[in-house]
Amino acid sequence: MSKSATSLERPVGVWQRDHAQARPLAAIVKEAAKVIAPLWPISAFIARHPWMGLEGEPFADAADRLQQAHGIDLYPPMAVFHAAMAKGEIDLVFVERQLQQWLDKQPLSVSRREAEPLCRALLWNDTVPEEALCLPELPQLAEAIRLRPAAVRPISARLGNIVERLDQQMIKWCKLFYDEAKTPWALPHRERGFYPAWRRLVAADPALSKEERNRLADWPHDGEEALRQALMKLGVRDEEAGAYLEAHLLALPGWAGMVVWRSRQVGDEVRGLIDYLAVRLSLEWALVAPYLPFERGNHTDSSAVLSLLAAWLHWGGMTPEDWQRLPEKEQRARLAFVDRFWRIDRCHLWLEAWENTYEAKLKETISAHRPMDETKAAIAQLLFCIDVRSEPFRRHLEAVGPFETYGCAGFFGLPIQTRALDSDDVHPSCPAIVAPQHEINETAVLEAARPYRRRRDMFRFVGETFKKVKQHVLAGLLLPEMSGPWLGLHTLARSAAPAWAGRVVRQAEAAAEQKPKTALSLHRHGKDESTGLPVGFTTEEQVQYVKQLLVNIGLTSSFAPLVVVCGHESETANNPYASALDCGACGGAAGAFNARVFAELANLPSVRAELAKEGIVIPDETVFVAAEHITTVDELRWLEVPPLSEAAEAAFRQLKPALGEASRRANAERMAKLPHVGGTPRDPVAEAQRRAVDWSEIRPEWGLAGNAAFLIGRRELTKGTNLDGRVFLHSYDWREDPTGEALAGIIAGPATVGQWINLQYYASTVAPHYYGSGDKTTQTVTGGIGVMQGNGSDLLAGLPWQSVAASDRELFHAPLRLLVIIEAPSYYIERLLDRNEDFRLKVQNGWLRLASIDPNSGMWVNWKAGHLASVPPR
Repeated sequence: MSKSATSLERPVGVWQRDHAQARPLAAIVKEAAKVIAPLWPISAFIARHPWMGLEGEPFADAADRLQQAHGIDLYPPMAVFHAAMAKGEIDLVFVERQLQQWLDKQPLSVSRREAEPLCRALLWNDTVPEEALCLPELPQLAEAIRLRPAAVRPISARLGNIVERLDQQMIKWCKLFYDEAKTPWALPHRERGFYPAWRRLVAADPALSKEERNRLADWPHDGEEALRQALMKLGVRDEEAGAYLEAHLLALPGWAGMVVWRSRQVGDEVRGLIDYLAVRLSLEWALVAPYLPFERGNHTDSSAVLSLLAAWLHWGGMTPEDWQRLPEKEQRARLAFVDRFWRIDRCHLWLEAWENTYEAKLKETISAHRPMDETKAAIAQLLFCIDVRSEPFRRHLEAVGPFETYGCAGFFGLPIQTRALDSDDVHPSCPAIVAPQHEINETAVLEAARPYRRRRDMFRFVGETFKKVKQHVLAGLLLPEMSGPWLGLHTLARSAAPAWAGRVVRQAEAAAEQKPKTALSLHRHGKDESTGLPVGFTTEEQVQYVKQLLVNIGLTSSFAPLVVVCGHESETANNPYASALDCGACGGAAGAFNARVFAELANLPSVRAELAKEGIVIPDETVFVAAEHITTVDELRWLEVPPLSEAAEAAFRQLKPALGEASRRANAERMAKLPHVGGTPRDPVAEAQRRAVDWSEIRPEWGLAGNAAFLIGRRELTKGTNLDGRVFLHSYDWREDPTGEALAGIIAGPATVGQWINLQYYASTVAPHYYGSGDKTTQTVTGGIGVMQGNGSDLLAGLPWQSVAASDRELFHAPLRLLVIIEAPSYYIERLLDRNEDFRLKVQNGWLRLASIDPNSGMWVNWKAGHLASVPPR
């Protein structure tokens, strides 16, 4: 195969930014907001990586900027790399190779002869030896030069007690304004917006002193004008305004992310951020006014230079006299070289070596794969979500019978919002990057629904009464006496016998919530008054959605008698992160609704007739059935089984016992990975079920921890291969996609969601105190929108430590950037990169990695910025 390929590099024109003073304030705020990402409410926890606004710059450069300006590390600590090396996850051959490649392509400020031994020493050492720091000439040499200007920091951040008060104020006002728990005492003037409501109420805030309130007495009533005035009074220079606002947004990135999400819901993201920043900077000025004007520090102190200079003298083969003879400009260049390499580049090389080791092992696993015996035609085909938790279950199911499995995004290509039976609320049951185009409602016959509604209304009445009594000033005093004995028994049972009590509670809830047989509004009939979206689909839309998915996964012929459409959800107890374990492609909800919709559409005679005209013939004996994969217990539950043909009925009977065996095997594999289980338990299914209902269980399952790759290709590539539950598997047959549109859709949708998931786990692992959410056992759900540590922290945006680590000192998730692997000829990849600028930037700037497998030669091709090269042998 030719190794020539289209370069990922594009000509870069010179772009000069206007002076900050000439730029509108809204533009400065929008630019500053790139360092944060929208945060969805915890009830619909959507995976998102916190650096989505920074993908226009290389990963290493973004890491450098965030570390220098804000002290945020985007790389794992060196101890994590060393632990991975000890476990055989990092091959030292790749470490050396990455160093040599880095030296080859870097425009070095020093000679290669000097740089190589210095970099190799820095690669392995976190500190300079003590004797190197004891040189008598060192302090004088370090004092003579400054490395770089200090980062722009808010004035309040330089006054410890002030920044704590400022954060407490912002947390308080955000909790009051963004509360979704429908408390009886709502924030006055909330309908006017965040800043106007705060402006009207701050004069009565007892947490501020009289002098601080007086400073805000004549403050502007418009948020943008207030922000402009605060910047002026704080003495922020025009050229520093963006960095100053960026630092304030990163002070509480969770609440700032919630502002972005809520503002996008109403279509004016910048307005919401201006209001948020206007409140924060107005409060900052009121708090720091007595300290103004504040002396700013323009340079780093000499101690920051000391170790860098010592490194040059110790490992660079220089004497103090050699250093003194260098021009000051070259001294600064050499110190900057060591500084950047020690802080950023060496970590990047270690990360790439870890990633390349994993890629080499995955390549070896896939290359050594021998297809399973396919002499018998499959009697059932099952469509699973690409979720990495599906991989072990699919593998074990295929091993126990004549079954085929396919992978696709768990919303099954349906851009819908759903409304459950009698619900006033709709849920966007599609990825966050997809706007719903249709609404699907669930309805039931009146007579069948009447008993269900009576039960539901009774439970709602009890719940509402309990809530009102609890919130009432006088009646609340009696509530402990009335409910204490019953709740005490409930607590005792769930603590002493969690498995038994949990099953009883789950069964009682299921009996109370059991719905009658419902119908879905699949056929177009008008629009929803509240959302304006059409209810149902036209016939053309029904055909298009079914065809699109079948073509994307390569299932256009050889249909089995039974095709099972599997959504997925988790089952946990007492877990605010329950939606994080559900289907991200369905907006952080279970995938049952989408599975039902797609199965029913594929069974419609009108849809099949139109598909046949386009060459996709679904036999009359083939029946689509909706099911749900319960990831916590690795069990497949049937949602709705329509009348089956004779062949489908036979397949159904054979599939049911096979599912039980696949469940047992998958649970045994999963339980062995969970800490505190003690190896594989005697009954892995029972242990999985206990963990699902135990309300004290902090780790009912690992979720998507461990995810590392996203494979787009035919199942024949990996069928029967143990991928260890670390690979998203999306079915794709390039032969069914001559225009490349299906591949482009997979990259723009499912692969992007996979990257978000990957980088959310990455961020929660490498910077858990900033991008994670800490210890799950000490969290508090606040306002119905998210979690905090205690009652006064930032709104925590990432995953709890228990989702990525086996203990305080041992990680479970390996923080690797996602490797996307596409089975297709190279010209498919070239076409994709040429047409999709966003994807090109992700690859070029290192926010994900890209490889392809040539379907004809089997060659593994690694796509990198500027060139194409086969992965070298280990």
